[in-house]
Amino acid sequence: MSMTSGWAARARGLFADSKGPWGPSGGSVPPSSGDTDSPEPPRPGPSSPWGAPSGIRPGMSGATSFDELIARGRARFGGGRGSATPPSKSLIGWALLGVVLLWLLFTSFHRIAPEERGVVTQLGRYSRTLGPGIGFTLPSPLERVQKVDVENIRTVDLGSTTSETLMLTGDQNIIDIAYSVRWNVRDPELYLFEIQNPEETIQQVAESAMRAALSATTLNEAIGEGRGAIENRVQETMQRILDSYKSGVIIQGVAVKQADPPAAVNDAFKAVSAAQQAAQSDKNQAQAYALQLAQLSQGEATAFDKVYEQYKLAPEVTRRRMYYETMERVLQNVDKTIVEAPGVTPYLPLNQTRPPAAAVADGGAAAAQSGGAGR
Repeated sequence: MSMTSGWAARARGLFADSKGPWGPSGGSVPPSSGDTDSPEPPRPGPSSPWGAPSGIRPGMSGATSFDELIARGRARFGGGRGSATPPSKSLIGWALLGVVLLWLLFTSFHRIAPEERGVVTQLGRYSRTLGPGIGFTLPSPLERVQKVDVENIRTVDLGSTTSETLMLTGDQNIIDIAYSVRWNVRDPELYLFEIQNPEETIQQVAESAMRAALSATTLNEAIGEGRGAIENRVQETMQRILDSYKSGVIIQGVAVKQADPPAAVNDAFKAVSAAQQAAQSDKNQAQAYALQLAQLSQGEATAFDKVYEQYKLAPEVTRRRMYYETMERVLQNVDKTIVEAPGVTPYLPLNQTRPPAAAVADGGAAAAQSGGAGR
């Protein structure tokens, strides 16, 4: 009977309010009311199979180090429960002050390089332009600064040396042209706010100006000496159009890199151009020779006028002098001796029968060398 009562008590412990399969969480198991003769003493509360309270192994405390670390972190940042200490108000104030100072530093002071200008907008509207140096503005988003490089020379290439860009000239011929445009910013506020795409606008204006310039130029001028005039005309037209757009851009120059006929007829045009250049060269040489002869004739006429003036003053002396000068020019290269004095007997031309002095000297030197070798 006592054995049956013990097993019943154990069964009631299993179905009681407990946290584990070994009985309630605390206290001892009450004995059965009817089991007064049970030889077993009262048992302590339920224990785990390892002999410790349920959920705790031998050698372990009730809370681990990791749990303590989590609890301290929650308490420090105000996330703990109960008596956790909230963060200090002074620490929060210093942190907010540091954020405000950094915000003012990075949005109110601006460094503008020597080649730059700073365009200031106040609530989206243009306010002023900052020069080189350190500039001060209201903090963002009240005022914002856009830096624009006004010294850099930008280049736009139009056409290509590898592909054809065909345009029509004034004499109804087709030309393949490639050119470049150099420009920079003059008014940064106009450059930023007046036109939406400055580079695309410059390309379109350049193409329009080049077509207009070529329409007033012949093909021979475009591929020859007329390139400089075309470049100047395109630059002036572009500047006038861009000023009317209020673009804030200044055109520094236009350079024609290639101006040739279409590839199909390029060889024939080159041959014609070479022939024209040769004809022009011959023409220039003829003009130079004609100018030289004219200057020589003018000099001789001036010299004759001077001689005539002297002739009128002393005709006999001038006539004799002119005779001597003329005979000197005629006979200066003639190997002949003329004797006009009376009573002189003609003599043999001994200077022609004897060898020249240089030949005699050479012969004597040769003979001396041969005699020395014989000895």
